[in-house]
Amino acid sequence: MTREVKSTAVAPPPAGVPRLSDIGLQNFAPYLMNRIMGRYNASLREEMAALGLTTAKMRTLAVLSVIDGLQISRLAVYAVIETSTLSRALDALESEGLVRREADASDSRASRVAITRAGRAAFDRLWPAMAQSYARMFAGIPESERQAFVATLQKILANIRKHDF
Repeated sequence: MTREVKSTAVAPPPAGVPRLSDIGLQNFAPYLMNRIMGRYNASLREEMAALGLTTAKMRTLAVLSVIDGLQISRLAVYAVIETSTLSRALDALESEGLVRREADASDSRASRVAITRAGRAAFDRLWPAMAQSYARMFAGIPESERQAFVATLQKILANIRKHDF
């Protein structure tokens, strides 16, 4: 019995567009950003686990510690979490007394999420580890370079974002 095998040949990139193998992983910004964030999150796992937090819970509390009372759809964007994952994280955070959901006064279909005093305290316990990991990322990098890097990241985000916030 013979099976027909479909060709998996991929068309070459358009003229002038380099292949990833030409660029190299060490020169491909999305790869580097993923590596950096993976390492950053890994550096916090032990501290998060001690507080009963996951990366999704940590991101949620971090965002709410700065911008409290967000609609869930906006919180998902700011926290960079899929809506289904955020929903599970919010269920857990709410049952742990770290956040509370409130009806949105201006939109009866929406809910807002507020950080509780206990949630703020949990985040405040995690913040020193987050700040230390952040400082370690920029060790040996002059402040002017850090500021330029962050400004570049903000421009990149503006180029690719789907939301006006």
